[in-house]
Amino acid sequence: MTSPVSERPIAAGAHAGALYRTIWRWHFYAGLFVLPFILILSVTGSIYLFKPQIDRWQERAYRGLGTEGAVSPDKQLASVMTRFPTARFTHYRLPEQPGDAAMVQLGFTDGQKRDVYVSPQGQVLGDIDPETRISDTVSRIHGSLLLGTLGDRLVELAASWTIVMLLTGLYLWWPRPFRAGGTIYPRLSLKGRPLLKDIHRVTGFWIAGLVLVMLASGLPWAGAWGGAFKWARTELGLVKGPQDWKIGADGGHAGHHGAPPIAMPMPDAPEPGGLPLSTFVARAEGEHMAFPVLVLPPHAPQRFGPPLGNEWMAKSEAQNRWLGRQVTYDPTTGHETGRRGFADQHIVDRIVNTGVAWHEGQLFGLANQLIGVVTAFSLIAISILGVVMWLKRRPRDQFGAPPRVRGARLHWVISAMVLLAVLLPLFGASLLALILLDRSLTTARRVLRA
Repeated sequence: MTSPVSERPIAAGAHAGALYRTIWRWHFYAGLFVLPFILILSVTGSIYLFKPQIDRWQERAYRGLGTEGAVSPDKQLASVMTRFPTARFTHYRLPEQPGDAAMVQLGFTDGQKRDVYVSPQGQVLGDIDPETRISDTVSRIHGSLLLGTLGDRLVELAASWTIVMLLTGLYLWWPRPFRAGGTIYPRLSLKGRPLLKDIHRVTGFWIAGLVLVMLASGLPWAGAWGGAFKWARTELGLVKGPQDWKIGADGGHAGHHGAPPIAMPMPDAPEPGGLPLSTFVARAEGEHMAFPVLVLPPHAPQRFGPPLGNEWMAKSEAQNRWLGRQVTYDPTTGHETGRRGFADQHIVDRIVNTGVAWHEGQLFGLANQLIGVVTAFSLIAISILGVVMWLKRRPRDQFGAPPRVRGARLHWVISAMVLLAVLLPLFGASLLALILLDRSLTTARRVLRA
């Protein structure tokens, strides 16, 4: 990666300074590349942190309707099926509070879905395409920039380079020698660019760990990284059982992006003589699961994993994965046939799901959400400050990038980059492309000078 400024050879014994300038150069280019992505992902991610509040607001017309004259879930379902006779019942969502509407999700032969709200009295109140929910739209922007697989790869590439930006930034932050001012807290007595540099350094230090955890927790549902992780998880036999998060641009959140409509065969009808929906709704209510609680009929499609077998299931899809739980029942006797909770998962899945809950701001409620917002907007602030400092320092009519240093022995830096390239495959591919581009431009300039 070259710039219009001249390259600077170094003398023997000056490798420490060469190392600093080289890492500064990497930090600079990484920061410029990820800036637009940081702006988009930080804003959309901050909004998505409040998904439960947003969903409740969007469903406000269906809440607090009262319980007088309430009918059974079977009659509620019958009202919905009368309104949509060609649809198939996918699942029933229990009301969050007594007097709230229940939600019945329907599937159609073209793969489309509708969330239908039915009052406690059995009146169909309205319906919505789940893909048009505010939170789902925000998640698709956040996860794929509304560009499908291409957008998913761009987001993963930006996340990878943001990790590089943070790691190089921590090296540049490291005090030489140590002093609290400008390292732990900004020296507010300074003015102009020195003050901006202090704020940039100190803020970057305090949020670096939080941002790194946020980025790492999002990688398992990214297309390239998540695909490699899934292969290692399943093909190498590291973990048995289906994973309960999706990958890439067709994933849910998590993966962040809502699944696009896909035509699929409708589930088979339940066995004749089976128990009605009301029986299993009562079972689910007795489990006292975290909202949202779904009751799925036999053979119903699931958000994660293959369609359900010949059993009824009650499950919590709480974003705090620690609270997730599912219980299956025999369709004719209603007897419990199995249950699974967070503690029953493999340690690898528990780690991933804990990261998912943290990433989505639901691991420990409002505090988690506020920490996520502060982290996101602090990242925006230091990124913008970095650009401002560059513009203030940049010579007139020059790009002003940190100069390339020739002759430096940077073996451990090369080793670190190779390690990052292995751990972050899209970063590795982009790094190789940049090296080839850099060599091509260098050769072209030499030819022109000759």
